[in-house]
Amino acid sequence: MWAEDYDTGTELDPTPAVDFLASVAGGGRTLELAIGTGRVGLPLAARGVPVEGVEGSELMAAKLAAKPGGADVPVTIGDMADVPASGRFTLVYLVFNTIFNLVDVRRQADCFTNVAQVLEPDGAFVIETYVPDPSRFPNGKRVQALWADAESAAIEVYDVDLAAQRFVSQKVIFTADGIRLKPHAQRYTFPSELDLMAERAGLRLAERYESWDRRPFTGSSPSHVSVYRPT
Repeated sequence: MWAEDYDTGTELDPTPAVDFLASVAGGGRTLELAIGTGRVGLPLAARGVPVEGVEGSELMAAKLAAKPGGADVPVTIGDMADVPASGRFTLVYLVFNTIFNLVDVRRQADCFTNVAQVLEPDGAFVIETYVPDPSRFPNGKRVQALWADAESAAIEVYDVDLAAQRFVSQKVIFTADGIRLKPHAQRYTFPSELDLMAERAGLRLAERYESWDRRPFTGSSPSHVSVYRPT
């Protein structure tokens, strides 16, 4: 459902992330969890970093493989929380809030534990997410207009369980051909919770920034890039 038009709906410039990750990897073996269609993994591999991937969707992985250089990036189909990869890595990373796609807090914790088991002693686990803001969902609900033009319109509807920190959303797309639904679910997690999961997995927070350009993280930062290393 998401794979067929994922690339057209994802317009983020990967360059800042690639610059950051390349500097952390230092040419070492690197694993992207939920590599998708290779928005970050492919340009990182083009820098000479040996990139491998884990992806839950065979359709996404097929799209990656069909791109220039994609056939040279090994991808294992599986659950990213299990980290189904062999050997050890200098860098494991998750971008664009993807750890929140694990909608059970225990599976988020499993991801940290399993990453810790494949990291080199001087390796790094890098995560990029937004900082949750429950005030965006008064009474656990939200309806947001996404776009409208002469041929289509779209809204996104959220239903949030504030206690469980979990939401289900539906992107509703209206066209002359009918209505299309694109569901999505997340379990959002605050930075302090991620730090605790890391600690329990034998990792420590080494660095935290607001963004890939290493802007300082503050109490008002809307996002964070966090670097965890073995203790």
